[in-house]
Amino acid sequence: MNPEVKTQIEKLIQIAQDPKKAVTGYIASTGKKAVGCFPIYTPEELVYAAGALPVGMWGGKRTGSLADKYLQTFCCSIMKANTEQSLAGDYDMLSAVIVTAYCDTLKCVTENWKVSVPHLNIVPMVYPQNRKQKSGQIFFEEELRRVKGELEKKLDVKITDEDIEDALKVYEDYRAAMREFTEMIVEYPVTFDAATRHQVIKAAYFMDKKEYTEMIRHIISDLKNEPSEKVTKPLKKVILTGLLAEPVEMLELFTENGLQVVADDLAQESRQFRVPAPEGEDCYKRMAGRLAGQDGCTFLYDYGKCRSHILADMKEKYSADAIVFCQLKFCDPDEFDYPIVKEDMESAGIPMLMIEFEQQMESVGQLRTRIQSFAEMLD
Repeated sequence: MNPEVKTQIEKLIQIAQDPKKAVTGYIASTGKKAVGCFPIYTPEELVYAAGALPVGMWGGKRTGSLADKYLQTFCCSIMKANTEQSLAGDYDMLSAVIVTAYCDTLKCVTENWKVSVPHLNIVPMVYPQNRKQKSGQIFFEEELRRVKGELEKKLDVKITDEDIEDALKVYEDYRAAMREFTEMIVEYPVTFDAATRHQVIKAAYFMDKKEYTEMIRHIISDLKNEPSEKVTKPLKKVILTGLLAEPVEMLELFTENGLQVVADDLAQESRQFRVPAPEGEDCYKRMAGRLAGQDGCTFLYDYGKCRSHILADMKEKYSADAIVFCQLKFCDPDEFDYPIVKEDMESAGIPMLMIEFEQQMESVGQLRTRIQSFAEMLD
């Protein structure tokens, strides 16, 4: 493989591993501001249109007791880490933070952060669950306009509809590139093992999307001139589903046991770019339409409980051997979905492994045993 492309992959991995360094470096080199974006479908286009850097806030490995003052012990590790990091000053380089409200914990975080870290200029955002109905889409369009107004105040800028249209073009280009990228790297299981695949995708949360997309398209262009990678022992193909799949040490267990992640249904990864914005409408309608098109996500009201059907179709498309349900501990929405998906997969005769984890795991020993046993079962 082209050494320059290998260097780019390493750079993306470094960014994913040290987001704070990447963001502070970007701020220092460009003079632009940065805005934190809580999971999951935060309207980064509005931040980008404001001339600021959208920064994904997906937790981390930081542990401590500062967050205990505001969150219960049974909160998910993303919210614990985000709160711990905010109180420790790790997010002080941000000029504002958009906090979504998908679950009870997020609602609490919104109010807690207004009091505990007021200097971060919290911008709450509510999403319509009935997002496919006209009333729900109208509500979301108005919510987007409200958040735009909040960002204008917090950042002291003026955001025009033309700015948002331009930002939407950048993000649609990014999403198209990522759809092509994730399809292509299936043929390169050595270069893009489970951990590398994840970190390359994750790096987008801490970079200018235009710069990131250029790097991804460069990698795609280079791969088109490379032969598919061969492995000595056939790999078992798996599809991941859930909120996210971290820490990296957990993903390394897949490679260790001969499992290749050929696709994912993760909120942190492919759900971010698998649905394009509809054409022919103004920017607000297009953004609302993209949310309406998000199906199979437990964090949005799933009318027909179609997540299982999506996974079954993905299993067929990629000739996958199994599904891995990535259950972040104390993530209630996914916990509610699991019994339904489990029953559907059993009925369809599709092998599925459920692994429960936290981002701040000190040891992956138990996960190693479960993943190893599952891989042997597939053999």
